[in-house]
Amino acid sequence: MECSEQRVGDVLILAPSGRIDSKTAKQFEVDLLGRVEAGEPVVLVDCTQLEFVSSAGLRVLLMAAKRQKAANGRFGLFAVRENIREVLEVSGFDRILSIWPGSAEALAAVH
Repeated sequence: MECSEQRVGDVLILAPSGRIDSKTAKQFEVDLLGRVEAGEPVVLVDCTQLEFVSSAGLRVLLMAAKRQKAANGRFGLFAVRENIREVLEVSGFDRILSIWPGSAEALAAVH
């Protein structure tokens, strides 16, 4: 898993690629939670290149969402592939996380 980032105004967009599973979740946790703990007001995860998320990856997303909420920040995902969306729906995470179809919708929603 690789994770690139870009900034659009005050919004930090992290873009993991590949798989977030038991082997890569720890690095994703360091990348994502490090930004959240640093006080980023808005963190979005671009899922365009994300192929798979295991329960370990879901745990990291949930932790980030809870910490952002506690800090009065915003957090969400966009461009989620169908296979990952199904996992989010089955686990109930689609009711916990903000999920948008694309970057334009996500950026509009957080502003």
